[in-house]
Amino acid sequence: MSVRFENVGIAVRDLDEAITFFTALGLGVVGRDTISGEWADTAVGLDGNHAKIAVLQTPDGTACLELFEYLHPDAIETEPTLPNEIGMHRVAFSVEDLDRAVEAAATLGYHPLRGIATYGDVYKLTYLRGPSGILVMLAQELTRS
Repeated sequence: MSVRFENVGIAVRDLDEAITFFTALGLGVVGRDTISGEWADTAVGLDGNHAKIAVLQTPDGTACLELFEYLHPDAIETEPTLPNEIGMHRVAFSVEDLDRAVEAAATLGYHPLRGIATYGDVYKLTYLRGPSGILVMLAQELTRS
């Protein structure tokens, strides 16, 4: 059986805000749509499912995020996930220039949780909270020539 990773889906409060954040990090919008109907109810498992969605892709084309802003049923607010909680943890991106990526996030009001760390001589990395409390890891490989 062949398996290929497709995407990570994340429900957000404000689709446009989330798109602005992830495009500032370098992802590109592949498409946007509004979904509803029996097929959406069946696929997602929610009656009356109605959402605005967007698919964003990394510049190298290897990974996608699918973002959802629910119109119906109402979105349910939850506390942001902590790094040590069981369940969906974070979304991580490799970046060429971590300082530039952190600056781009900061211009939108998103900052590292504690700062920028260096893991040996391998990675420079940080965690930050993006739109809707999404935990995002940004990492720059230091050994890449």
